[in-house]
Amino acid sequence: MTAPDGRPEDAPAAPRRVDPVGAELARVEAALAARWPESKIVPTTARIRSLLELLGNPQATYPVIHLTGTNGKTSTARMVDALLRAFGVRVGRMTSPHLVSVTERIAVDGEAIAAEEFVRSYDELAPYLHLVDQGQDVPLVYFEVLTAMGYAAFADAPVEVAVVEVGLGGRWDATNVADGQVSVITPVEYDHTALLGGTLAEIATEKAGIIKPAATAILAAQPPEVLPVLLAQAAEVGASVARQGLEFGVADRRIGVGGQQLRLRGLAGEYDEVFLPLHGAFQAQNAACALAAVEAFFGRGGSTGRLDPELVREGFAAVRSPGRLEVVRTAPTVLLDAAHNPAGMTATAAAVGEAFGFRRLVAVVATLADKDVRGMLVALEPVVDEVVVTENRSYRRLPADELAAIAVAVFGAGRVTVELRLDDAIEAAIRLAEEGGTNHPLGGAGVLVTGSVVTAGEARTLLGAR
Repeated sequence: MTAPDGRPEDAPAAPRRVDPVGAELARVEAALAARWPESKIVPTTARIRSLLELLGNPQATYPVIHLTGTNGKTSTARMVDALLRAFGVRVGRMTSPHLVSVTERIAVDGEAIAAEEFVRSYDELAPYLHLVDQGQDVPLVYFEVLTAMGYAAFADAPVEVAVVEVGLGGRWDATNVADGQVSVITPVEYDHTALLGGTLAEIATEKAGIIKPAATAILAAQPPEVLPVLLAQAAEVGASVARQGLEFGVADRRIGVGGQQLRLRGLAGEYDEVFLPLHGAFQAQNAACALAAVEAFFGRGGSTGRLDPELVREGFAAVRSPGRLEVVRTAPTVLLDAAHNPAGMTATAAAVGEAFGFRRLVAVVATLADKDVRGMLVALEPVVDEVVVTENRSYRRLPADELAAIAVAVFGAGRVTVELRLDDAIEAAIRLAEEGGTNHPLGGAGVLVTGSVVTAGEARTLLGAR
């Protein structure tokens, strides 16, 4: 008699293969998870400054391009990274949150650092973490440790410039211990109001804190009450300012296969025939900000001349932004998008309608409990035929039954399906899309999985996206 795997039935079982790197990464992730989460904020940079001083202030050993805003930070950071690398610059990039693996948050030369390197970086910091923790009322929190790891990894690499995305806000954010040579502020909208303030002016005040003396501030198009706050901070610290729509912007935009064709007006002139393999008008606006940031970093503007247009085109053509209207399956088309507030969902809805033209679209939505869920659903409703509500695995998730009650109020009961698990929700949405869709090649059925970065990341894993 033989066992199903071909062994004699009485033979000992084959030893299980152990992934030592995976086990070590899990150990580090558990140690990080034991600290206060990044959603729990103590408004001080004292702890991170103490830690980095013990490490020799690695964040001061290279120039920094610093990004904040409400939406578009990660995509813009990836564009800045890709452009700089097209010009032969060695780049470190720090973004948050991650989609699938925590190692994504720290990237060098366009690639997330290896798990072995991530573990080594943490283990080298561990003795210093203990020293700082002992002297503080609150130990170093999750995001502070990751920030220190990123800054240290960039110094070790070494990189020639770090592109750093703020975790939350700006003024008190752990990343703000670095002085950005260029500060990029993407559109400021309502989000994290319990932590950043209940008005756009209050939120803008927090985000303006990354504008440092003698820096160049690259300002995306902003609501009327936001721009004066940002300009006041720039004037106070003596920073120069470039504003989207005045000093730079999008001169022309045409929809293309797999993205869009742009003509960008930079600080030093125009760049035409720029292909951006991302969808949506908002990504074109992000591209304009990224280009201006890179021009400012290289000291271009006015009479100093344009950057090499061919290298600009090469950089933008190489941009990828996982989880941002990312196609992970066809027939039917399945899109993943990390929109997690009303402004982001409004931009996503417009981009889906513009770029895909689905005859039938079913959304899968799972959100966090502390978000403006109704605002997101209201923004999504006009472009969606049906919605499947579910949950992600975050401890901050909104339970499916509570999400369903909000969805029914927005969509009506006949357009809402409830599934408790994300995998079941995706399967249900695909089935609903196929049942009511069409095989027309230019406008068939689609599924949009959205509502949170966590949701997009979990769906990427479930659907096998690389």
